[in-house]
Amino acid sequence: MTDTPSNNDPRTTTEIGRALAETVNPGMEDTLEARYGHLLPGMAESIVDFAYGRQYARPGLSMRERRLATIAALAAQGGQTRPQLKLNIASGRRVGLTQGEIAEVIWQMALYGGLPASINALNTAIEVFFEEESDLK
Repeated sequence: MTDTPSNNDPRTTTEIGRALAETVNPGMEDTLEARYGHLLPGMAESIVDFAYGRQYARPGLSMRERRLATIAALAAQGGQTRPQLKLNIASGRRVGLTQGEIAEVIWQMALYGGLPASINALNTAIEVFFEEESDLK
């Protein structure tokens, strides 16, 4: 059983994606539009539609599993994905991933992306965890 929308959802993929993005990455579409909209009109909506409405909302994996897979892929790619990794670690925490689960999946990627990529990703995770703790104070 997954916690993603069913295939017979009457909403468009953009509507599904927008609702899902707001749940796991509040304000993301507006941030993308403000940053890139003048250069690439519609880019933010395209990301919401494809990434969230067509990929993350697919049946078959829970949102927790999808976030673990995303964190693993970004960690293995190395430091150039740091901004996306940071966003996805925070999103993973919002869907219930523990700090330990995130650290383990990042460490597992040392086999595929190398030790430097995993260490950099762990440093990014620590930064996100620290920000979470600071927000609670």
